[in-house]
Amino acid sequence: MKRRSFLTATLATAALPACANAPERSGRPTGKPADALARSAPAADRLVAEAGLGGKVGFVLADARSGRILETYNPVRPLPPASVAKAVTALYALETLGPSHRFSTRLIATGPVSNGRVNGDLVLVGGGDPALDTDGLHDLATQARAAGIREISGRFLVADGALPRIDRIDRTQPEHVGYNPSVGGLNLNFNRVHFGWRRAGSSYAIEMDARTDRFRPAVNTARMRIADRSLPVYTYQRQGELDSWTVARSQLGGSGARWLPVRNPALYAGDVMRTMLRANGIVVPAAQRTNSAPAGTEIARVESADLNRVARNMLRFSTNLTAEVLGLSATRARGQAPSGLGASADIMSAWLQDRTGARRADFDDHSGLNGTTRISASDMVTSLTARGAAQRLRPIMKELTIEGDVNIPVQCKTGTLNFVSGLAGYFKARGGRELAFATFCADVERRNRLSVSERDRPEGGRAWGRRARSLQFDLIERWERVHT
Repeated sequence: MKRRSFLTATLATAALPACANAPERSGRPTGKPADALARSAPAADRLVAEAGLGGKVGFVLADARSGRILETYNPVRPLPPASVAKAVTALYALETLGPSHRFSTRLIATGPVSNGRVNGDLVLVGGGDPALDTDGLHDLATQARAAGIREISGRFLVADGALPRIDRIDRTQPEHVGYNPSVGGLNLNFNRVHFGWRRAGSSYAIEMDARTDRFRPAVNTARMRIADRSLPVYTYQRQGELDSWTVARSQLGGSGARWLPVRNPALYAGDVMRTMLRANGIVVPAAQRTNSAPAGTEIARVESADLNRVARNMLRFSTNLTAEVLGLSATRARGQAPSGLGASADIMSAWLQDRTGARRADFDDHSGLNGTTRISASDMVTSLTARGAAQRLRPIMKELTIEGDVNIPVQCKTGTLNFVSGLAGYFKARGGRELAFATFCADVERRNRLSVSERDRPEGGRAWGRRARSLQFDLIERWERVHT
């Protein structure tokens, strides 16, 4: 497949924050002999000019082992990294918490258990696990049943104070996008609820559930109403403890589904936990939220995968919630109590400067979803080549292969926002030289002109994203030829 047509077909979704991953392989045209390729490698400034992106481009290429700078273009200009920021967050969390760290979610009984009855409260205690799902809550319920519990005399509480409660990652995003959920000490199904619909006669049958492959429990903390209008497609309103949504009837078609963000994650998790308990014969009242977990006896526990695997999945699938949880958890582990994402990100920025010498990094969150975060290509490469960083990051980064006369495996993190594109990581040049790079492209003025309603699928956004990614691949091809 010719490279340009491959990019057009495969990267069509790369302009949206929810689809920030790069393709597994990028096709290349048949090349020339190696010596001719080296001589004919296009100049970097020509590649930038031909991309016609507008805005600003900055890149740095360095020897990955020595950190020696080999090639630059606007190296110290601070630019938004988008999801490339997650590479910094991964390093921050791994070095603070340790690669074997696990997040736990527990059921606590505040009183003794007698004849199947908890004489006190039953408490679902969140530990911040970013990958907790409905299956995990079912496992807790089966452990509670195995412990002989059948009912409780007190309240059913959910404790989510392990992390600060964040209403949403970025307030400038559209309400309905699933990649911008709430964050807290209890995060179920990435704090998303599944909305499904199908035509039923002249109306629609709709579902709001917390589904996995094994279970599809209906939820009571989110409600959808079909409205007779054309636009907007969705509206949202917080009504007490309820996430209240409407959807435009004219946009539904025959059937479909999408994940919507949850704004009340603790009670959402409590709602689903109650269903799982009842399915196991345990009767509890409706959940109530509390900040701190009371003292009691542990009845059940589920744990996440180790942090190295959690971070690897975050880098591969670019999950914003996971990045924010890892960043907040690392900050708390360092003895700080941030009030929100910005405060925690400031601490990560200071850590990065102390750890790597990066001087112009200014993070406003841990995921890169907030377009106000800034880092220069120079500081990004400084971070990638800092002592021990490559050993931590390179094995858990996603690998894509740029195909051509020589296939180029690249271990990297991609980043995409509207009119923002980043790519940073590692690869080998001919002869085996290890290289580290960062390339950031951003038309910030064009991005800032978008209204909130335009940010889901802005006009020209996908075409701009394809050109930016093409430039990034062109630069890697050039560097692979020249810096052998």
